[in-house]
Formats: sequence, C-alpha cells, structure tokens
Amino acid sequence: MVDVSEPIRRRPGGTQVIPRPDAWRIGDAPPWVGGEVGMLPIEMLLDVLAGAPPRPMVPPFPDARNSAVLVLLHDGEQGPEALFTRRSRHLRSHRGEISFPGGRMEPGEDAVAAALREAAEEVGLDVSLVTVHGELDHLSTVVSNSYIVPVVATVAQRPGLVAAPDEVDRIMWVPLGELSRPDTFREEWWGAPPMDRPIFFFELEDETIWGATGRMLHQLLRLAHGLDGPEPLAW
Repeated sequence: MVDVSEPIRRRPGGTQVIPRPDAWRIGDAPPWVGGEVGMLPIEMLLDVLAGAPPRPMVPPFPDARNSAVLVLLHDGEQGPEALFTRRSRHLRSHRGEISFPGGRMEPGEDAVAAALREAAEEVGLDVSLVTVHGELDHLSTVVSNSYIVPVVATVAQRPGLVAAPDEVDRIMWVPLGELSRPDTFREEWWGAPPMDRPIFFFELEDETIWGATGRMLHQLLRLAHGLDGPEPLAW
C-alpha cells in the first residue's frame, strides 16, 4: 500500500515543455492501486476489452479528420507492455511527443487498416504478426481537429522494429505496471469551470506521456486494473 503521509517524489518526466494554461489545478490520485498490484494478466485484460465495447462519440466539428492509432501489447517479463513512439522533432505538429503509432485514415480505409498501415510505415511492424482484439473509446482532439479510433492488438513477442527517421525519433516498450506507479501518474484540470477538463500525465524517467495518448492510456490502465473507463470527451 502506498504511504500517503509523505508527498510522492515525482519521476523527472524528461525535458518536454507542457503548454499549461494560466488556469489549472492538480487533480485526483490514480484510480488504480499502483504498479503491478491488482493488474490483470493480459489474457484477462483482453477478455475485459472484448466485453466492453468502445463508446464512440460525435465529433465536435463536422470536418474532423478520421484517424486511428495502434495500441500494441505483448506479454513481457514484467507483464503487459505497450508500444510507444516519440514523434520526430522535425514534424510540424506534436513534435517530440510520445504517442501510439498512427495517423490519418486514407480514403476507403477503416480504423484497423489505417492503424496497421501507419505502424508498418512508422516502425516497420510486420502486420502479419499482429492479432487485433478491439477498440478503446473513440476521442476527438480540438487542437488537431481529429477523430481518433484506438485499435488494440497484440503480438506474441517483441518484433524487430526500425524507426522511420522522418517520423519517429524513438521506439519504446513500456510495461503497464511501470505506467501504473504512483510516482508516474498525474492528473491536472485545465481551464476554468465549467469548461475545465482533466488532462492525464505519465511521467517516466526521461519522457512524459500526455494529451490524447495520455487519455487513451488512462482508459487502458483502468481496464488493466479491472476498472471501468471514463466517459469519452473531446481533448
């Protein structure tokens, strides 16, 4: 059990600059216990995912661009691990941010096809090794005007991956237990009521996961700990 009598010493979180607004406040503690405590094995997590159909949302803008990301998991030595990339610092948007592989859907593509194609392009993933299991809640991003479908899939073992240098600076496999640590998660509320909204941060030793990726990861960890996910909303 976590000792709450002393302030939790935060992990460094790297050098990424977070564009906090003037109005913001610290939110709640993580809803899960912490670390690997209470975490479901990956087979049970996939069963929970199958029994919890995604909650689509109405895009807040009629011209929102359809996108998909691949939430790729495998069962590592420390339990389930998820694949992340760090976006190239040469990109025009979200440069240097940690994300799941993904991007815009091309004409005629569905979410699964788009997520797999983008992962193949960004990190050289052999899609024949991938088993798709379902989706997390869909979400919209106001800044990039995107409607995002997170596709959850697994591989039997870590595949060989190579970053596309014009898109990806780094490839990371991070255990869900590490992401669940009390010194890793931070919730903040941005904006003034009643327009404020929760923003989820996962501060590692040298990187910070936040934004739309943080929201998807928050739901994934809730499911991994046997909890229901939050209602979908625009980020």
